[in-house]
Amino acid sequence: MQNKYSLFFYWYLLLFMIRSNVSLAQTPSNNYPKVVGYAGLVHSLIAFDSQGSTGNFGSVYTVGMPVGINILKSDHIGASLEFVPIVRSDASQTRVSNFLFHPGIMFRFKHGFTFVGRAAFETSGRLGFTPVFNKVIKKGKDTNYFIAIPLPVRFGNDKPTSIGIAFQFGIGF
Repeated sequence: MQNKYSLFFYWYLLLFMIRSNVSLAQTPSNNYPKVVGYAGLVHSLIAFDSQGSTGNFGSVYTVGMPVGINILKSDHIGASLEFVPIVRSDASQTRVSNFLFHPGIMFRFKHGFTFVGRAAFETSGRLGFTPVFNKVIKKGKDTNYFIAIPLPVRFGNDKPTSIGIAFQFGIGF
């Protein structure tokens, strides 16, 4: 039941942010709201659960290919919708093994740092949340290059709760 309320909260917050911008349209404020996109690669490094740990660079390798849209309300806050197909490769096959819908709220700080709190909904039947620590490493005129450390927490689908660490890099445009 708690998960339904979390989803409701995220969507309500997103709608509130969009609604707030419409009502403040008479006051120009640094060209907000802004809509920006990004794409990248995310590599799971290790995951821990009650049965032990699982690394990613052994007999099985998985990589996610996140693409997303960020709706920036100001220099300090925004909403993000991320979509991540996850490809799994082993000795016998390579296939899309999972798809992740990853909405979140962005808290932007000085010097290119961002914290994103994301909800997680996977086609594998797992759900959870992912705190993401992000840093712009090169800012260009039309593009930004970034790195991020996601910390996925997943539960459900009759599997033990897990927590992991991943490395993501990408380009924002």
